[in-house]
Amino acid sequence: MCLGIPGEVIELMPEHPDLARVDVSGVKRAINIGLLTDDPPVPGDWILIHVGFALSKIDEKEAKAAMDFLVGIGQAYEDEIAALLESRIDERQ
Repeated sequence: MCLGIPGEVIELMPEHPDLARVDVSGVKRAINIGLLTDDPPVPGDWILIHVGFALSKIDEKEAKAAMDFLVGIGQAYEDEIAALLESRIDERQ
């Protein structure tokens, strides 16, 4: 099962314009935001993430609803967090 999980953009990475540092349930990772060129996120925005890539921007209410749903389904959410932990984008590229 593939899930998108919400995360909050905490900082942009000017030296890597396609990357932003994002907080997902306390896990902070560099996430590729290159698919959001029409409406790039800024710190404080919420995005929907799948394995290291931002798929879309969402509002905070949607993010909370998605997190509540994901926590409620249990193992699939745990699997998605595990996939996020394994998907490290090298910031030095």
